[in-house]
Amino acid sequence: MSRYTSTVKLKEIATRLQCDLKGEGETDITGVMGIEEAGAGHLTFVSNPKYAAKVRTTKASAVIVAPDFPDIATATLRSSNPYLTFARAVELFYELPQPDRGIDPTARISGTARIGEGASIAPYVVIEDDVEIGAHCVLHPFVHIARGARIGNNFKAYANVSVREFCQIGNGVILQDGVRIGTDGFGYAKKDDGSYYKIVQSGIVVLEDDVEVGANSTIDRASIGETRIRRGAKIDNLVQVGHACVVGENSLLCAQVGLAGSTKVGRNVILTGQVGVAGHLEIGDGAIATAQSGIGHDIEPGKIVSGSPEMDNKTWLRSTVIFKRLPEILKRLEALERKHGPNG
Repeated sequence: MSRYTSTVKLKEIATRLQCDLKGEGETDITGVMGIEEAGAGHLTFVSNPKYAAKVRTTKASAVIVAPDFPDIATATLRSSNPYLTFARAVELFYELPQPDRGIDPTARISGTARIGEGASIAPYVVIEDDVEIGAHCVLHPFVHIARGARIGNNFKAYANVSVREFCQIGNGVILQDGVRIGTDGFGYAKKDDGSYYKIVQSGIVVLEDDVEVGANSTIDRASIGETRIRRGAKIDNLVQVGHACVVGENSLLCAQVGLAGSTKVGRNVILTGQVGVAGHLEIGDGAIATAQSGIGHDIEPGKIVSGSPEMDNKTWLRSTVIFKRLPEILKRLEALERKHGPNG
């Protein structure tokens, strides 16, 4: 069975996406593909200038481009935000499978739990005492919602998600497969004999509205107080958010990012793949850390940093050029010392 089940005229797509159409509007579009994979009947897009040249050779029937993109033989839909328009175009052809409404008889739901209308609760879901879940939740198999959790409307949890005791989740939150919300923070006090005493993690995790957490990511509860992910933040797969961290509105934590405890991330921050942040630091609004950066100091708002330990991105770029030449520079330095002596 094909993922794409509908055919739409290009002129209808232009109307529904509010784009300016240049080209044949009666063309049948059967799906959406990347520019290199697209063929006849496909709609594709260009938002990154480095792919602009590929438009000349694409086999796609139509391309979403910016308003000032040069005219081409292929039909175009012109949009001020081609990538966003492409995202909306996908929805015209592919609708996520909708689970049946109702509660599977294998689910174990406490008599004191309160669940809103329109719920879809799959096999082997467990919902403990005093849980509250809003309207239109979708809980896939083996989801576990622990005692006293508070969850808003339109909550979606994929298979094997767990939400631990007393955590709070807002409206429109999505938790991908295997997410763990509210697991114990990594807190231990060293005893006189050198062993470690586990500190009770009495705090909670709060996910505000429209947060999404990727597969197998973990957000730890605080020892006291809370760990908070603010409205609209998006967290990728395999991310670790330590106890008592705060992640600001609309920030992005990409794959394998790790935040040590009590890190405070501002609004609209982007931490790209495998960035590590030491604890008790602040990352200012709009800052960006490039892949594999190791952050050991506070980062100013709007700063772009790279490397480990982190430094200004432009300095890091210049440094990487020098790093590659170090063997050559060392060889020349040794030759000069042999010729003139170590003191020149």
